[in-house]
Amino acid sequence: MSQQALGAPAVTGMPMRFLRWEGLVLFAGSLAVFVGGLDEAWWLVPLLLFVPDVAIVGYARSHRTGALAYDLAHSYPAPAVLGALAVLIDSKVGQGVALIWFAHIGMDRALGYGLKYVTGFHDTHLGRIGLKGHGGNATAVGEQPTLPARASVGGNR
Repeated sequence: MSQQALGAPAVTGMPMRFLRWEGLVLFAGSLAVFVGGLDEAWWLVPLLLFVPDVAIVGYARSHRTGALAYDLAHSYPAPAVLGALAVLIDSKVGQGVALIWFAHIGMDRALGYGLKYVTGFHDTHLGRIGLKGHGGNATAVGEQPTLPARASVGGNR
């Protein structure tokens, strides 16, 4: 089953480059605001930058649970709500955590790691991630994927 058959757009060429540049801008901009706009300890950045990746543990249960957990941790609404609440209550730490969270999402998008499909961790809205020749039909980050024929939209694993 192709990514098109799953209802996913085939992102290649210039649109893919723009999506990855947007990620880089989000990463750099979030860190710039953290460093220049908040009086928080810089060590929070390396400490928290990879925390959203903890959501990968959902894959221990199933691809569906893993994709849901990963996508919730790697989409904009949660850090936006956290950041807005932190501004309302004037919590610099909360604002910093939200900025680091946005930086993580931007970093992932810049590297070609997108939101996940239930077919498996390597199947993302930005293409299939992985190395050629490793894991079947996996392609290099950012190349156009074809999903495995055995993929099932409704399947758990």
